[in-house]
Amino acid sequence: MRTLIISLFFLIFWNLSFPIGGRYTPREISITEFSADGCKLLYEQMNLRGLIQYDAFKAAFTGYKKLNNNNPILTLIDFSLPSTEKRMYVLDLARKEVLYVTFVAHGRNSGDNYATSFSNRNGSHQSSLGFYRTGGTYQGGNGYSLLLDGLEEGINDEARSRAIVIHGADYCNEQVIRSAGRLGRSYGCPALPRELSKPIINTIKGGSLLFIYSDRTDYPAMSEVV
Repeated sequence: MRTLIISLFFLIFWNLSFPIGGRYTPREISITEFSADGCKLLYEQMNLRGLIQYDAFKAAFTGYKKLNNNNPILTLIDFSLPSTEKRMYVLDLARKEVLYVTFVAHGRNSGDNYATSFSNRNGSHQSSLGFYRTGGTYQGGNGYSLLLDGLEEGINDEARSRAIVIHGADYCNEQVIRSAGRLGRSYGCPALPRELSKPIINTIKGGSLLFIYSDRTDYPAMSEVV
């Protein structure tokens, strides 16, 4: 009788401890396992609320998952913001760190303080939206510069032929904003403050992704990435 009672007690304890069907083994869920939830989770973990607009980050992250080649660096330029705001963000998604936040100029024919018109056409002097992959560096007329390859056909794939590169510019700083009410503008290149151009170029060169965002509705309609 005593043996039976002990056996029953042990059986009840076992079933309470481990559900029917076997022992449950918890596992970590990758942030990329569920696209919407993973994006939102990463956005919160990196404390991007109040720094980067979620719609811009979501579009950048969507393309990153499709186009990334195991490089953790993602650069986002948000051209829905005026040039008087810091609207370029260099992110390390693996370390969940924001590396740089800075001003960036747009093309002279894209608009004044806001970039509202975009083109892939040579000689347009407009910025182009979409995803780019960074290439190598060189010393050119604008100093230390970074080559860009546009990854979206008909949207930015003429970047090389248009000489759209990242470089430093004297017209991209707070002093210009104070005197002119906006940044100066480029021929279509995403131009940076002189003092930050080299460290940023050295961080993102060699195959990382760069995404130029706008809240225009025609880009998502044309893009096969977002």
